[in-house]
Amino acid sequence: MRVLFVCSRNRLRSPTAERVFAQASGVEALSAGTAPDADVRVSLDLIEWADLLVCMERRHAKALQRDFGRHLAGVEIKTLSIPDDYAFMDPALVDVLRQRLAGVLG
Repeated sequence: MRVLFVCSRNRLRSPTAERVFAQASGVEALSAGTAPDADVRVSLDLIEWADLLVCMERRHAKALQRDFGRHLAGVEIKTLSIPDDYAFMDPALVDVLRQRLAGVLG
């Protein structure tokens, strides 16, 4: 399964998720951001690559719908409701990611 993790600036939450789940069996993980100044910005190529889009907040899913709506057919979007309150690889963030994606990703 190819998973694209999405947050705003691709600096804390989504790169943490990418690193954590890239180690899961059967999972290929990448991350990107919706903001113009994101380290890696969400692109059509990334959308087309992904089987699952995992957004940290509802506003990220809305931005994807706004910017790529017609290209999202057949792509599952999951929203985790994780606020921008964590540092990169914060153990609490890792725990929340694992809990919210249990049963979805290894």
